[in-house]
Amino acid sequence: MELLLVAVLVVLLVGGFVWWRRERAAREARSLADVRADAQRWYERLGGQVMNLHGDAPAVRQALVDAAERYNAAGSQLEQAGTVHQYRLARETALEGLAYARAARVALGLDPGPELPPLAAAQGTGELTRERQVQVQGQTFKAGPQPGRDTPYYYPGGRLQGRPVPAGWYSTPWWKTALGAGAGVIGGMLIADALFSPAFADPGYGDEAGSQEGFGDGAADQGDFGGDQAADFGGAAGDFGGGDFGGGDFGGGDFGGGDF
Repeated sequence: MELLLVAVLVVLLVGGFVWWRRERAAREARSLADVRADAQRWYERLGGQVMNLHGDAPAVRQALVDAAERYNAAGSQLEQAGTVHQYRLARETALEGLAYARAARVALGLDPGPELPPLAAAQGTGELTRERQVQVQGQTFKAGPQPGRDTPYYYPGGRLQGRPVPAGWYSTPWWKTALGAGAGVIGGMLIADALFSPAFADPGYGDEAGSQEGFGDGAADQGDFGGDQAADFGGAAGDFGGGDFGGGDFGGGDFGGGDF
């Protein structure tokens, strides 16, 4: 009798384990299918924007070039993806491309359309709220909240060497060079200091103005996003065989927020 009870118990345990494994595999398959469908949805939406938007203005052309680069990168990521994490990274790249497409619509004078989900890499960076102009190593750099003849390069927000760079329009894509190595990093940090530091290169940008523009908020928020999500998205190149996602400015990780 005891042997029979032991045999029944063993059968129940084995059956329960098999059921648990099957249920776990089914949940993982459903989760994978969900994130794959979500990434594919944003990717297809980006493709429609890239195909249908056209314009000759420098700001429009540049934003569409950046959007197309992200579209190609997201497509490559989707082809290689096989995990939930990798599909989420592809989704992030597609959303970044849509941010550029949205900027192109603004430059065209069109309705930018519905708000996009926030970019993980731009979490808390804020955005430019007024025009800036500084001199760095004999060169003039401009930035502002709207596209213009002197500010044709859009950036959706990111982090440069741990420093937040707000979303806005810039006179040159200096962040791309700064994400490289050597002198480019140093030059990029100098530009970031000049553009975003309240006390550097702008006599009219004092501590009070800096606080109103969101520098205090950025410092407070910076730690909130700097851990797990930065590791997830800032280190994404390793999951896809190396390299940056789109045009060299996605791998920046996380940012600390507020308006600039």
